[in-house]
Amino acid sequence: MAYSNFTLESVVTTFQLEIIRSIGIFAEIEPVMPSEQLARVLTKKAPLAVAIGTEKARSELIVADVLFELWEHFESRVSIFSGIDFNVDAENGLTGVCDFLISLSSEQFYLKAPVIVLVEAKNAEPKLGLGQCVAEMIAAQRFNAEKDNNIPYIYGASTTGTEWLFLKLERQKLYIDMAGYQITQCDKILGILSSMVSQQA
Repeated sequence: MAYSNFTLESVVTTFQLEIIRSIGIFAEIEPVMPSEQLARVLTKKAPLAVAIGTEKARSELIVADVLFELWEHFESRVSIFSGIDFNVDAENGLTGVCDFLISLSSEQFYLKAPVIVLVEAKNAEPKLGLGQCVAEMIAAQRFNAEKDNNIPYIYGASTTGTEWLFLKLERQKLYIDMAGYQITQCDKILGILSSMVSQQA
């Protein structure tokens, strides 16, 4: 089994999670205005990514640019990884490739704890990526613990690039923000991602 084999139901059952659904978990977070460059790039690239209609296109043409903006916002104090193997616990199916990982470490040549945010890209509805994203969040929780870096929260996002759903994992409690955010709300998306990093820093 691998991350991609998990559904939300199976990951919750396997790892005995308590789901807490809420609208607006991140509603009070201050927006972060995107740079003019990001706004211009998204205006050009988002329609193309939607037209191509694949996860790869959405990852490369939208998600990567948003996360690069986040990396610049923190002046390279975090590290971002794309498409890397994240094999943590093969016995429990916590293996496979993650679309994007964000670590609080500035080390960019190899993955170093703590991993704080997992972003899973999908070409259809974001909810289809929830199971995989949550499995990756559990793996991050275990990876951090193995490295003696027990941060209180792991965050996640399942996204089509144009629509984002955010999650928070606190031990066995999984919070799902039922309020989806559109890429037209890029300032809000950047604000939420920035708060995830800032709260753990």
